[in-house]
Amino acid sequence: MTYLYWTLIIILFILSFIGVFVPIIPAVLLLWGGFLLYHFMIDTESLSVIFWVTSAVLTGVLFLAEFWTNRYYVKKYGGSKTSEWGAVVGIIIGTFLFPPLSIIILPLLFVFFIELIERKTVKEATFAMYGAFLGFLSGVFAKIFIQLMMIIFFMSQIIF
Repeated sequence: MTYLYWTLIIILFILSFIGVFVPIIPAVLLLWGGFLLYHFMIDTESLSVIFWVTSAVLTGVLFLAEFWTNRYYVKKYGGSKTSEWGAVVGIIIGTFLFPPLSIIILPLLFVFFIELIERKTVKEATFAMYGAFLGFLSGVFAKIFIQLMMIIFFMSQIIF
């Protein structure tokens, strides 16, 4: 039975990385599902309080990283608050069209057209769109890095 649990834990961890690119998949919840599955079905003593607190903090950082990187880069490249929300709406709609490609393209188009509607020049709208793209990439890298940190910390807790 332990092999089945480990298989499920590994599948949850893999799906969490897919969730980085497909926002409809709750990436961090899948990680936590793996942690909880291990804790309740395999070994209730290996994971320390420090592990749980650190994982909770990293989960918060993960959520903030995605929001902060998008906001930072759109703003840095001249985008408006409306563009920030347009990128979020584009990601949500893009999730249902042709993921993962539409998750990248649709938010950029939303930002571009919102900036044009707000009477910015094509050059300014293109810069804001570029900022949205950098925000997306930075968010992806941050989420991958934080998730890897969480998995490595998990493995270090159960091995040592």
